[in-house]
Amino acid sequence: MPTNFVEELRWRGMVHDLMPDTEEHLLETMRSAYVGFDPTADSLHIGNLVPIMLLAFFQRNGHRPVALVGGATGMIGDPSGKSSERNLLDEETLRHNQECVRNQLSQFLDFSSGTENQAVMVNNYDWMKEFSFLGFIRDVGKHITVNYMMAKDSVKNRIQGEDTDGMSFTEFTYQLVQGYDFMHLYKNYACTLQMGGSDQWGNITTGTELIRRIEGGKGYALTCPLITKSDGSKFGKSEGGNVWLDAKRTSPYKFYQYWLNTSDEDAEKYIKIFTFLDRETIEGLVAEHQEAPHMRVLQKRLAEEVTTTVHGAEEYEKAVQASGILFGKSTAADLKQLDETTFLDVFDGVPQAEIASEAIENGLDIIAALAEDTGFLKSNGEARRALKENSISVNKEKVSEGYTITSKDLMNDQYVLLQRGKKNYFLLRKV
Repeated sequence: MPTNFVEELRWRGMVHDLMPDTEEHLLETMRSAYVGFDPTADSLHIGNLVPIMLLAFFQRNGHRPVALVGGATGMIGDPSGKSSERNLLDEETLRHNQECVRNQLSQFLDFSSGTENQAVMVNNYDWMKEFSFLGFIRDVGKHITVNYMMAKDSVKNRIQGEDTDGMSFTEFTYQLVQGYDFMHLYKNYACTLQMGGSDQWGNITTGTELIRRIEGGKGYALTCPLITKSDGSKFGKSEGGNVWLDAKRTSPYKFYQYWLNTSDEDAEKYIKIFTFLDRETIEGLVAEHQEAPHMRVLQKRLAEEVTTTVHGAEEYEKAVQASGILFGKSTAADLKQLDETTFLDVFDGVPQAEIASEAIENGLDIIAALAEDTGFLKSNGEARRALKENSISVNKEKVSEGYTITSKDLMNDQYVLLQRGKKNYFLLRKV
């Protein structure tokens, strides 16, 4: 028998709207529920983690998750929460993106164990592509009135919004297409529940209405609050844009840093939503954090759990090691273990100077490297004083006057890290 999924979501702060009787319906027997994912990129980002976690908790409570990739709806564009239409993609690109999304979801969901509640992935393009326009408006469109569709907030906001060009017919019909998806999954996969963000409530209830009117059945709806940061900025964005689940788009180091740098208030909220830790463990971590906030226990555990789930334990360990390089007692050996992407991420924003490869090959005097050739320090005299004070390091190792930088000092065959004191860094880049 399944355990109480809705109760688990409640203590995690993940219930916004819930159709009556949903909790009882899910306690009766194993059920199937679906969440839709936009396949317009070949990677999901952390903004998708809430719906992913909804499915993951659903499966862990004994139910069957259905991940729907919106190949057809990706060709249209969903008006919910948006002020403009999205770009439309061809089928080949959508299929590639679908496979990438499946691989990322498999970090959270079981697609392969053969158990009764094994996850399923579907693409709505597979059933929508057979529909003719006349067939759709005859078999589906006639069951929902324009008045019903116009009453949805997602439609009203787009039509009445000051900063938009209105709404195309294409987007206006989106809720019908999504509603038909729910009805199709209800008929073919015994799927009785659709979940999503609170901005999806209108689209989801259109599906329950189609199920009622055409199939004479009952569908259920559950939405989660839209996640925001305590400072009011958008969750899931960094200075460089989206924080992606694909390591090629956002390195595991930057991914780890995003979670590590959350505020105390956000960390307490996020650790409930984005980890599989149980209530007792989380309450213990919150209490420990409140005793000594400066230790950042919550942020460290949050970053560990999410990074390990998405990228694996090995990449998590590398991210921790890389994080210690700027602020901890790291060595030249630690530096040399970093791949180039992580190395550049760690030292992002550190001032740099270009040095000709011949200068490195011939040997670059440390005074020239610190001052006249780079501008790291203001003068040769300041460079000499700093060396006498024993405050200069090359690749995390102390050096003295007379030291010569050669090709053996290059990391990733291109970089040398200079340092004065604990926090003053400078990069030399061979060109």
